[in-house]
Amino acid sequence: MLKRKIEDKISEWLENPRTALMITGARQVGKTWTIKHVLESRHKYYVEFNLLDQPGVADCFLKRTSVDDLLSKLSLFAETEMKPGCVIFIDEAQVCTDIVTQIKFLVDDGRYSYILSGSLLGVELNDLRSAPVGYLRVLAMYPMDFEEFLQIYKVPQSIIESLQKCFDLRQPVDNAVHDRLVQYFNMYMLIGGMPAAVQTYADSKSIPKVMEVHSEISEVYKMDFTRYESSNKEKKLVLNRIYDIIPDELERKNKRFVVSDLNKSRGEDDKYLRLDRNQNSFLWLTQAGVAIPVFNASQPMATLRVNSKQTLFKLFLADVGMLTSAYGRITKQKIISMEKDIRKGAMFENVVSQELLAHGFDKQFYYISKKLGELDFVIEYNDEILPIEVKSGKDYDEHTALDNVMNMPDYGIKEAFVFSYENVSTSNDGRTVYLPLYMIMFVKKETEFLTEDPGAWPVQ
Repeated sequence: MLKRKIEDKISEWLENPRTALMITGARQVGKTWTIKHVLESRHKYYVEFNLLDQPGVADCFLKRTSVDDLLSKLSLFAETEMKPGCVIFIDEAQVCTDIVTQIKFLVDDGRYSYILSGSLLGVELNDLRSAPVGYLRVLAMYPMDFEEFLQIYKVPQSIIESLQKCFDLRQPVDNAVHDRLVQYFNMYMLIGGMPAAVQTYADSKSIPKVMEVHSEISEVYKMDFTRYESSNKEKKLVLNRIYDIIPDELERKNKRFVVSDLNKSRGEDDKYLRLDRNQNSFLWLTQAGVAIPVFNASQPMATLRVNSKQTLFKLFLADVGMLTSAYGRITKQKIISMEKDIRKGAMFENVVSQELLAHGFDKQFYYISKKLGELDFVIEYNDEILPIEVKSGKDYDEHTALDNVMNMPDYGIKEAFVFSYENVSTSNDGRTVYLPLYMIMFVKKETEFLTEDPGAWPVQ
């Protein structure tokens, strides 16, 4: 059984549920299973409603009524008794955003605790996050990050702690441990973090079966696209087109998404060429958790959001395993054999973006200048601007753009990270830190196949 980090936060809420709790995230990231697992493992009595399976429940929330009347109506749809003090779990809450307007009154009533789950697909997040302050806590759930993924190899916590120490002190990792973690990270790029894919691999050790799961998830996403703007066929086509060409766009030298590519092979006029005609579709995909945007920052200086250009961006898939499956078996074989391949740069950047998002960096940026060059990522980390370079080859210590930016006094950048396959080291001046890719799992925001499997962690 694979544990998710968010389980601890749900458990904390259960200790003192003064607000309602809502878990949001893309389809297939494990929201429903995780919530029910926590409730059951904590021996919490709960009553479950699913607004997709029980449309009548959604109707109960459409009209403003008294709490007594609302709860009375809900009880008619409950498959088990709504006992005082129990937890009411409302799944697929995006079906009826009117629930949000009722939360304050339900929480104030105090007879029950409320936990909601909502897929971001097909909904406008603003509605779900506009509940009265202090009455609804929202937690975002993502695909499993690398640390969660390591459970399938039974990596001891002591090893994680020793890696954390090496990260903190900028010390090299034991070579045997380093080599094994590189293998595991490669497997993570093949499998990704979608729970169904991870569990399929844990049970079968079959990458082809994992690819089948990825394909099924993609089809689920596309089915949701058809529910968006059901009266507007063209918008649905644009959503599908954007999603389908993300892997190709990431093969570009600078990996920037070029909106004009939406029109290629369509044989139509230029009505799809302009970003302003498609901006809502990009926004929908990112809010739905299907894609991750990384925007251009005009200057690598705080505050990055103020310096960002919303019309220039990279677009990554929310799960690196689904990206490598989109590239096919040959690419997955090359990952395992560590062959040099142009696609590795795209996959490495995708997995870094995915990890950053899971660790609280919901706003990510890159920097490009004709004079200085391009930085893969720029984030605000520990109250400082942190440039991040991602290297897929042996030339990991060659980074002209990074050097140029670090030498600009006006930017005041104290430190930079370079992620690659290599072990931990630092530059002569100590300002550039070289880290193995798997250590991206320690970069956190202060907030809250056709190969032999490397096998479980060796018994010491």
